[in-house]
Amino acid sequence: MTGTPTARVTIKDVAARAGVSKGAVSLAFNHKPGLSEATRDRIFNAARELGWAPNLTARTLAGSRVDVVGLAICRPARLLGLEPFYMEFISGVESVLTEQSCSLLLRLVRNVEEEVGLQEAWWRGRQIGGSILVDFRSQDPRVAAAERLGMPVVAVGHPSLTGGLTSVWTDDATAVTEAVRYLAALGHRRIARVGGAAALGHTAMRTAAFDEAARILELAGAWQVTTDYSGEAGARATRSLLAAAPADRPTAIVYDNDIMAVAGLSVAAEMGLSVPGDVSLLAWDDSQLCRLTHPTLSAMSHDVHGFGADAARTLFGVITGEGPGSHPVPTPVLTPRGSTAPPSR
Repeated sequence: MTGTPTARVTIKDVAARAGVSKGAVSLAFNHKPGLSEATRDRIFNAARELGWAPNLTARTLAGSRVDVVGLAICRPARLLGLEPFYMEFISGVESVLTEQSCSLLLRLVRNVEEEVGLQEAWWRGRQIGGSILVDFRSQDPRVAAAERLGMPVVAVGHPSLTGGLTSVWTDDATAVTEAVRYLAALGHRRIARVGGAAALGHTAMRTAAFDEAARILELAGAWQVTTDYSGEAGARATRSLLAAAPADRPTAIVYDNDIMAVAGLSVAAEMGLSVPGDVSLLAWDDSQLCRLTHPTLSAMSHDVHGFGADAARTLFGVITGEGPGSHPVPTPVLTPRGSTAPPSR
């Protein structure tokens, strides 16, 4: 004797569970305007709880053309618009998607847990053919989620953070070591670093590399401050570092992005200090900002546009099964300019 078959879940069931109309469910899964983010999330949660996904007869993702690639970034919208790195990275991604007649679905999220739910909703709702994952943390839950879903992804992060996912990454430890060794070779014995968010895996790697370089070089002073990457946080960190007595403050500062280095340059002027006479400043990524300041900013140069393009091409390789697999991109290299010099005696 067979049991009673389970009724097939329908869009009507999802609408009832979410407390919305069937039309609202359709809007959510077709990524159309007209719904608040709270309503859209409630619909996706209901669909996930019921195990429902829309039946797209036009195409299936397996073996079909990819029309949309997903990218979720955990940054406030205000900060994302000011940060050169992601503008360049997204530009690089778009350059490849344009070649493929493919679109980018970009969303900002508040935390990694929200992104896990979003990526699952995108994939189950057949809104994307794959996704680019960024800003990895230690024990990142997106690794297990992507593997469980069978979703094609490329992870932008060191393999030690990305599990078995196909990944592309920069050698941050080597780049930090080169930056510290360069400043020490100029004669700096008191060096500080204004870093990014402490929870990010690449921040931790840069922190460890900075500490190790300072130990090997036997620096007289080495300071590290974590921030949220914003210009305001970079300015606060710089002001705090330079407020000490001349004999106790750093004579050189390395920044984890361009916008904080530009803010640091302004703070030095505000405090009556000359760059590089009183303090040398070294930026990261080397966007156009570094060449528009006075003096121009020395930087660890990195082809961020190329990085984004590489990530996108690698994702298409994951989808087709014909890609290069995990690999590093070129390590940032030192570009000396007017903001670094030997310390004044």
